[in-house]
Amino acid sequence: MTNRTDTEGGAMTLEKGLAAFLDAMLGRNRSTATLRAYRTDVLQFMTFLHENNVAITGVGDVGKVDVLEYLAALARKGLTGVARARKVSAIREYFRFLEGVGVIERSPVAGIDTPKREKHTRQFLRSDEYTKMLSLAGGNPRDYAILQVFLQTGIRVSELASLALGDVDFIKPAIRVRGKGNQEREIALEKRGVQALKNYLAVRPENLSDVLFLNYKDEPISERGIRKLVVKYRKNAGITKRASCHTLRHYLPFLTMSCTISKAWIFQHIR
Repeated sequence: MTNRTDTEGGAMTLEKGLAAFLDAMLGRNRSTATLRAYRTDVLQFMTFLHENNVAITGVGDVGKVDVLEYLAALARKGLTGVARARKVSAIREYFRFLEGVGVIERSPVAGIDTPKREKHTRQFLRSDEYTKMLSLAGGNPRDYAILQVFLQTGIRVSELASLALGDVDFIKPAIRVRGKGNQEREIALEKRGVQALKNYLAVRPENLSDVLFLNYKDEPISERGIRKLVVKYRKNAGITKRASCHTLRHYLPFLTMSCTISKAWIFQHIR
C-alpha cells in the first residue's frame, strides 16, 4: 500500500492521521461520546501495531493482515463479537476517511467482515430475586419507591429521572410520563407503588426543584445515579446475573406470565 505524504512533506503517521480524522468527524457534528469512542478504539489499534509490527511507520504501511491479526488478538482476549464489531467499525471509519482524502489508495479494512454478534437470551429477574432487592431497599423510602416504580410501570431510566412532583396523581392513581418525542402517556399505579411514593414524599427534603426523586445532595437524581442504585441492590442481593435498569424495565412482561396483566397493556406502556 502506498504511504503518501502529509502537508509537511513526510509520510503521514498514524497519530497525525487520527488527529485529522477526529477533526473531520467533529466538523460533521459527531457527538462527543462518538468522538471519544473513535479515539479510544483507534488508539488501541495503533498501540497493537506499534507493539507487533515495527515496520509500520505511517498510515500507508498498515495492511489487511494487520487488521485481521488485531481482531484475532481481541478474540483471544475474550472480547465479545459486539465489542470487536464496534472496534472494527471505528477502524473502518478511520481508514475510509484517509482513503477519501487521498492519503492512502485503499483501506486495509476493505473486504473484512464485521465480527458476528452473539445471540443472547434476555435475562429476567425471578420474583424471589426482585423481592430480595425490594426487601433490602425497604429501609430507604426513596430507593424502594424507585424500584417499585420500575417494577410496576416499566418506564425508561431517563423517564424516571425526569418525573416531576406534578406527574404523580394519587387520586387516579397514576403517573404521567414523557417519553421519546416528548410524547406523554399515563400509567396506572398499584397499591404498593402508591404507598411507596407516599412514604417517600413524606420524608422528601423540602426543595425548590419539582423533580420527584432527589439524590443525597438534595439535587435531582441523575440517570447515572439511578443505574448505580440498581447495581448496588443487585450486588447486595447476591444476584450474579446482569440486572440493569433495562432488565428491570422488562421484568413486568416476565411477571405477566403468572398474572392477569394483558399484553395490550404492556405494548401500550413499555415502548
